[in-house]
This record gives sequence, C-alpha cells and structure tokens, in this order.
Amino acid sequence: MKRISAEKLTDLFRKFPIVYLTGPRQSGKTTLAKTTFSSLPYFNFEDISLVEAVKTDPHGFLKQYNEGLIIDEAQNMPEIFSYIQIYADQREVPGQYLLTGSQNFLLNEKISQTLAGRVGILRLLPFSYAEIRQEYDNEVSEVIFKGGYPRIYKNQINVSDFFPGYLQTYVERDVRSLKNISSLRNFKNLLFLCAGRVGQVVNFSSLSNDTGMSINTLKSWVSILEASYVMYLLYPFSLNINKQMVKSPKIYFYDTGLLCYLLGIRDEKELKQHYAYGNIFENFVINEILKCQLNNGEKENIYFLRDSRGHEIDCLIPLSNGRRLLYEVKSGATFSKEFLKNINYFRTDNDKCAVIYQGDRNFYCNETSVITLNEFLKELKGNRGEK
Repeated sequence: MKRISAEKLTDLFRKFPIVYLTGPRQSGKTTLAKTTFSSLPYFNFEDISLVEAVKTDPHGFLKQYNEGLIIDEAQNMPEIFSYIQIYADQREVPGQYLLTGSQNFLLNEKISQTLAGRVGILRLLPFSYAEIRQEYDNEVSEVIFKGGYPRIYKNQINVSDFFPGYLQTYVERDVRSLKNISSLRNFKNLLFLCAGRVGQVVNFSSLSNDTGMSINTLKSWVSILEASYVMYLLYPFSLNINKQMVKSPKIYFYDTGLLCYLLGIRDEKELKQHYAYGNIFENFVINEILKCQLNNGEKENIYFLRDSRGHEIDCLIPLSNGRRLLYEVKSGATFSKEFLKNINYFRTDNDKCAVIYQGDRNFYCNETSVITLNEFLKELKGNRGEK
C-alpha cells in the first residue's frame, strides 16, 4: 500500500539534509521510510547492541554513509544528533539522513535545539480511511471500531488481541522512558478517564478529583499522552466577537480503535449503541481532517467554537482572507434543521458552512452544504481539507 504522505516525504528529502518522520508507535513509519527509500542503508536504534557500538565511534559510523542513511527510533541515542549536525553542515547537500521516532519529546528537546533549520518534519498517523480503502473492503463503522493501525489490517489481527499488547508496550516502554511516572496504575486510570471524556471540553479540576492527583501532575501526564501520540487537545478558535468564548480545549484520541478499546466496546453493534457514539464519530471525522493536513505536510489547523451558553461548532478551519470553514458533525442518518442551529448562530458572510452526517443524500439548506460522510471522505482524499 502506498501511503499518501510518501510524496511529501520524498519532497522533503530532496530539500533538507535531514528529515524527521514521527508519529505514534506502529503507525507505519518504518515501512514508509524503507519502501520510499529502499536503496538507503537502514539501522534500527531499538537494537541495544547497535546503539552501544555506535556510541563507541559515532564519527566512524556516520562517515561510512555519505549517500544517505535511515536511522529508526533515533531518540534511543539522542547524542547522535550533534554528530549528524556536523556532517550535515559539512556536506551541505539535501537527502543525507532520514530519522524516525515515536516520541514527540524528541522533536521538542533535540531537533529544535540541535538541528533547527536543517530538518524537514513529517508526522505520520495511522491509516486514513482513504488508505484503508485502497486494499481493504471495510466500511466506515468497522474502521471507526478497528482504528487505523496498519498491523491490524495487514495481519488480520482482532482488536481484542492487538490493543492489550499495544497499551502494555506503550505504558511499560514509552511512558517510562519519557518521564518518571510515580504510578503506572494511576497513569492507566487517567487514560481510561480521558477516553470517557472524548469530545468534551476538558475540566482539569474534575479530572483531578477523579484521579486524586494534583492539577499540575495531571497536566504533566496529559502532556505525555500528547507527546506520545495517544491523544491530543483541540483548542478553541479565538474570535473578536461579542460572545464570551470557552477557552479550555477538548479531548480527542489519535486512533478511534484504541479509543473504543479503552471504552470497553467489543464490536460494531455495541459501538453504535454506545452512549459516546456521537463523540466517537466526531473524533473519527476530526482525525480524517487532521490526517489530510499532515499527509500534505501542512501544520495542523483545526479548532472548535464554543461559548459560555453552550453554542458549539465541532470543527473550524481558518482559510485565507479571514474566511473560515465551519463543520458540524452529526452521527445521525436523518437530517434535521436542528443540525443548522449552531452554524446559523456563529456564521458570518465570509464563512463556508457544512453539516457532515450519515445520510445518503447531499443537498443545500439555508446556504449550508449538507454532505454525507462518504462524500466528505472522498473529497478529503485528494485535497487539503477545504471545500
């Protein structure tokens, strides 16, 4: 399967001496790197013996590969970055080093300090719906339930077998390496509590009461969940309008399959009957927009709107010249004019507005596009998330 981001990865490697490919563990970074640049030597720094050998003579190691090199899980030897900087500057040519890593702290602590101005960055999330449909005959509800991790599809693994091991590996390896967590049990509990609040404005005081942790510790642990690509916070869009806007972010998960597992959902039927189905469906749509932006090498550019009276727009994408895309996401299959209530409340003359729903008909209502989910996903496949 060709990943949509392969074109952008190739473009970056033609322009920068160093490219950093990051994303969640098992999102397909290694496969993408090796298939896109199959002629380059490949080394995996998860191999402890290899890392120890490179540490003894980093100059000797890097001197051998003047024509390009892939280093997988590069964060396991952070000291290599200083040496890479030296050789990248000496050669002054693009396409020297392709680095991968599953921890975003690497980006913040090492690349920004050591390789600033020399590195092109690309984030790879699990399969998008368009990528899954290239080879697999999965409908939307099944993709929401399974998520997008490539191994589930390639090896036909049941989610009940995949996610327990994935979660255990994440907690035991990634979390421990990122920060000294006093209680892994409490960390897991926080993860489950966040899943129960998906699509909701985060209330740190409430989470603090439920977990028994201080707000500072809680925020620190949430930052770990973000840095390791498990969940993210979607922030409200700032507007100079005479409405008191909510400033707290909303919780979403990078993969709806993991989210469903954390919520104890066992199959697609149970998914559709779950109390949080509307929020899970919303999370899926937001993720598809996010993947479209990142696969094109763009900076994520998604927000939501909510005021103190509870009026809310699920998704806002700023465009040029002050224009905005406003999306309302509805899990229902039957259109109701109630779907337009918040769009009509917030819209301005420059806004382009749409309702995304699970019906089978596209039409216009009061200057708002009403789009089926399938049509929306088709349009996302080849564009940058704009309509």
